[in-house]
Amino acid sequence: MTEKRFKSLKEFYPFYLTEHTNLTSRILHFIGTLLAVLLLFTAILFHDLRFVIGVPIVGYGFAWVGHYFFEKNKPATFQYPFYSLASDFILFWDLLTGSQPFRVK
Repeated sequence: MTEKRFKSLKEFYPFYLTEHTNLTSRILHFIGTLLAVLLLFTAILFHDLRFVIGVPIVGYGFAWVGHYFFEKNKPATFQYPFYSLASDFILFWDLLTGSQPFRVK
């Protein structure tokens, strides 16, 4: 069976949501994205690029813990790195504004 190839972020995001239905995983994604953004702002604010090193470690670290231990699936980052990253920020915004619930199942 061939795997579906997504041609746009709009097409990919609904799939992304199906891979993020666990409450703990969503919280971990939210925390990881928030900390990654804070590290980036800190790097800019203090003119210290050492903080940038932590951005992918923190951002992906929290998300991957959510996938491996709670979702029990493989992160979409490996197959769709740009769509997955963009979807992380969309999910973060949706959770922050309440337009996407933390709990789906």
